[in-house]
Amino acid sequence: MTLLHPHRFRAGLIATTALLLAAGVAQAQTFPAPDKSFDGSIRFAAAEQGRPILPGAEVVAAGQGFKPGQTVRVLHGATAVTGELTADAEGKVEARFRLPADAAVGVHPLVVVSTGPYGAAVSELKVSPDLPVMGVERYDVRRGEAARGLYQSAYSAKNNAVFVTSAVGRPPVRQSELLRMNADTLAIEARITPAAAPGRPGRDGQVQDGGVFAVYGVGVDDAHDTVWVTQSRQNTVAVYRQSDLSLVRQFEPGTVNHARDVVIDASQNKAYVSATFEPEVVVFDTARREVARRIAIASAARGGRFSAASLSMNPTAHRLYVVSNSTNEVAVIDTRTDTVLKVLPVPGARGAIGVSHDPQTGRIFVAAQGTDNVVVLDGESGAVIADTPVGAGALNVAFDPVSRQAFVANRGSSTIAVVNADGRLVANFGGAPQANHVAAGARGVFYAVTKGGDQDDANTVWRIQPRR
Repeated sequence: MTLLHPHRFRAGLIATTALLLAAGVAQAQTFPAPDKSFDGSIRFAAAEQGRPILPGAEVVAAGQGFKPGQTVRVLHGATAVTGELTADAEGKVEARFRLPADAAVGVHPLVVVSTGPYGAAVSELKVSPDLPVMGVERYDVRRGEAARGLYQSAYSAKNNAVFVTSAVGRPPVRQSELLRMNADTLAIEARITPAAAPGRPGRDGQVQDGGVFAVYGVGVDDAHDTVWVTQSRQNTVAVYRQSDLSLVRQFEPGTVNHARDVVIDASQNKAYVSATFEPEVVVFDTARREVARRIAIASAARGGRFSAASLSMNPTAHRLYVVSNSTNEVAVIDTRTDTVLKVLPVPGARGAIGVSHDPQTGRIFVAAQGTDNVVVLDGESGAVIADTPVGAGALNVAFDPVSRQAFVANRGSSTIAVVNADGRLVANFGGAPQANHVAAGARGVFYAVTKGGDQDDANTVWRIQPRR
């Protein structure tokens, strides 16, 4: 097998001339008839299962959709990444190659070329940053065992408690819990499994078990001593009492499409819930516990459709920040009028999914799963202040105005990164299996949840506090 030379794997676009050379035009001065039904594609994954693709890693290239017997090559520019491959009887190919240790971090477009008949496509290979553990000696860390399938946490200042959600598996989800933990010791003070969800039609048309109203996102309303949760599988939300986790209100299925995040503005008796895959945030009246209105968000990207993901609330400035996973944008909403003030693009981000803000400077922090980075924007102009690699699969970010730091949960690399208000990396915690969420507490304390399945140090809540 021909492997890529270590010094030729560099970031950047593939020039048109390189594409032509890669396709063999320089060698054959004819244009063979293209395969009109060409559907070949290749996906890349680290040979070590469950790990991101890092510089120097062995990579598995698995392809499908080719014609049996077709010859397939994978190229970076004009340089072969793999040897010549032959599609099997099912139209599949597979190869392994090793990246050079100095491979550039980023999303690399690789050209997939087939002959007999001729076809070509571009497949993307993402090389994630390999960041060392650093700066952890400046923090005190406590871990508390919780439950399998942890998703999010939210802090209650009134009750000095952390509320944590968990859900395991795909629908029908039968294992899910809402937990109340002591904010200092992380001892579990109360836990409850949500009620049974209504059955739903299966593929055969018969009504099947609906599982439970599994809980995912969580937000705390200290003004009414309640905790709000999102129930993505049933497209709705529910309200529980903080003291004993008794159910206060279960909203009907279909109230919020794939409800994800929920944040509370207690001063205005409002709860905001993001409708994933939809350009919408649903507003609830927390006193009446009813839907108040729906905020439509139009993308500023040409032909784009906003898809609401994470939320960040600034109740003092009456601002709600909403990140779009589909268009890599952030919407800024005035919570007094519930109107969209502006929609800012997030240059350098792909798969933007987490958002937070600095109330002092107005800066916006965006975590991007597709590019493994945190992009810091000026909240007024939208100018990029920093673009910082933080770890594979950057999923969630939370800024704390006390410590002036933002914590980032990197699910792919199982790390928790810390950046300062200028976006500079100041610490990186390892050993956080599938870190899924971070949330600010009091006095500079952060809470993080890991959901790494059956690993020994998974399914835990972390309490991280900067040392004075």
